[in-house]
Amino acid sequence: MTQQVPSTEPELAGVRNFRDVGGLPTVDGRRVRHGVLFRSGHLAHATAADAAFLASLGLHTIFDFRNAADQKLEGPDIELPGVRNVNLPLTDPADGAEFWRMVRDGDLDQLREILADGRAEQRMITSYRTIVKERTAEHSRVLHALAEDSVPALMHCAAGKDRAGLSVAVTLLALGVEREAILDDYLKSNAKHRRYKVHRSSSSPSAYSPEVMELLSPLFDARAEYLTAAFETVEQTWGGVDAYLERGLGITPRTRERLRERLLD
Repeated sequence: MTQQVPSTEPELAGVRNFRDVGGLPTVDGRRVRHGVLFRSGHLAHATAADAAFLASLGLHTIFDFRNAADQKLEGPDIELPGVRNVNLPLTDPADGAEFWRMVRDGDLDQLREILADGRAEQRMITSYRTIVKERTAEHSRVLHALAEDSVPALMHCAAGKDRAGLSVAVTLLALGVEREAILDDYLKSNAKHRRYKVHRSSSSPSAYSPEVMELLSPLFDARAEYLTAAFETVEQTWGGVDAYLERGLGITPRTRERLRERLLD
């Protein structure tokens, strides 16, 4: 039986971008149940108090979408008693490693070369499109797990914005949540207290100068055009959400109904 969680968002000291996705409306007038689907940034720095709160949620499964490079940078998730941890990397370990090294270590000229003039935004849009098209097996596994036994569930990546954001969005599409509500929830990751802490190797003030931070901002923002690009990719590739779920992810009408039974009021 799912525990009732507080209606107010908890302040977690070592986990950023945590929230309950409950309450979002579906197109047929239902709502996502509170206490069954959560999202956050990584759990590697969770304090003892954070861990106690997370343990109180009665979680069945934590889905970690980070790759090996992410885990090396931040560390492994904390272990919660009785909770299953499932790692489903949504980017290959080597994918973009050199790019992210330059983000951390590069000087201003290097950052201008790889990020200026819309290149950072385009990289993000391309990444969202690629994950939707090429990571169907992972998203299929998540939805089947949720339909079978894996709730309450927490989904996270590093910042809880992109890979977790897309996985939550796919889940909400399967539940029939209103598109605008999915986007509104996604954009909540921009709140100052939720944002990922940018890692730069240099301790020099210039490493975090206004120009550097402006160049980096597209990578660490949740922007409507990113998620919209993912939605457009669903339409362009499969012709719509129903076909995407059935042909792309192998989600039968029965499995989809089971999802709705588990996750909606």
